Amino acid sequence: MIFFAKSNQGTFYAVESKNPIDNYTKEKLAWLLDGTVLDETALSGLFVGPRKEMVTPWSTNAVEITQNMGIEGLVRIEAFEQVKDENHSFDPMLQRLFKGVEQDVFTVLTVPEPVLYIEDIAAYNKAEGLALNEEEVKYLDTVVARIGRNLTDSEVFGFSQVNSEHCRHKIFNGQFIIDGVERESTLFKLIRKTAETNPNTIVSAYKDNVAFVTGPKAEQFAPAS
Repeated sequence: MIFFAKSNQGTFYAVESKNPIDNYTKEKLAWLLDGTVLDETALSGLFVGPRKEMVTPWSTNAVEITQNMGIEGLVRIEAFEQVKDENHSFDPMLQRLFKGVEQDVFTVLTVPEPVLYIEDIAAYNKAEGLALNEEEVKYLDTVVARIGRNLTDSEVFGFSQVNSEHCRHKIFNGQFIIDGVERESTLFKLIRKTAETNPNTIVSAYKDNVAFVTGPKAEQFAPAS
């Protein structure tokens, strides 16, 4: 079931619970959300909120907080902003406009597509622009022979991403041969040379996909035990 709350700042919340909630739980939630748990079973009006298919990180944290407060059975909590008209701007990738928020606000009716098995990896690679080279396609063909079935589209796509330029630097860190002449530095070495020549406050860079710079000294804040 879905019940609703409103903060003193005007934000509305839709709370999904496996079970009905008692008055004591309502008091806890009212305190947590700095507002009031409403009696309404639906909200009328126009609202901007998260897409039902995507649980927000905020919701995940909020539910965990309720669990630490001893509230059991909550599944999802999402925030909604009431807006005046349909021209209100929002991020369509993450949000949508709701003409009323009802009990089905988190119900996803999308049916997953059937598993697609790829018969010709080379043709699929070309059609989908996966940028697998000939050696990688041959490798996947040997995998098919070894496991005794065709690979799914998800498996081929996943391999193309894991084995991509971004992850493997197979070209990014490859040797330059321009006009038949092998160059002294790779592209990656040229990029790193900038930091080597002018390190400034860089402590570490280009290692394990992270970098550190020298920062100000600060005291750690921690509550007294």
